[in-house]
Amino acid sequence: MSLIKGIHHVAVKPRKSQYEATVKFYTELLELEVECSWGDPEYPCLMVSTGDNSRLEILPQDETNELPHEGKVAHIALFTDHVDECIKRVSEAGYTVTIEPKDVALGELPARIAFVDGAGGEIVEFFCVK
Repeated sequence: MSLIKGIHHVAVKPRKSQYEATVKFYTELLELEVECSWGDPEYPCLMVSTGDNSRLEILPQDETNELPHEGKVAHIALFTDHVDECIKRVSEAGYTVTIEPKDVALGELPARIAFVDGAGGEIVEFFCVK
């Protein structure tokens, strides 16, 4: 039995000045539907459905920040019902857990999440919709 059910979302990090254009690109030009939003006027965040049970998360970053080491793609979120088990396995295998399992609310979307550094330097999020 696989713990992973698919990709939940891929997060992109446009500069704040690119945020509105990025949102319009995905929601107006490509007609992706907004699933939820959160944050505040300074740092709004948005998740749009890509139509196949996966999503694209748009997270603006400050203009003065250097490009993060992971680039414009912030992380890969794997869809699972077993966040804690995934973290247990990767931790026991020696990988660095950067955010321990915790419950969060992304707007109206309740979730359990955790993050780990992947084998190739990528950031992997385990994501469970509650």
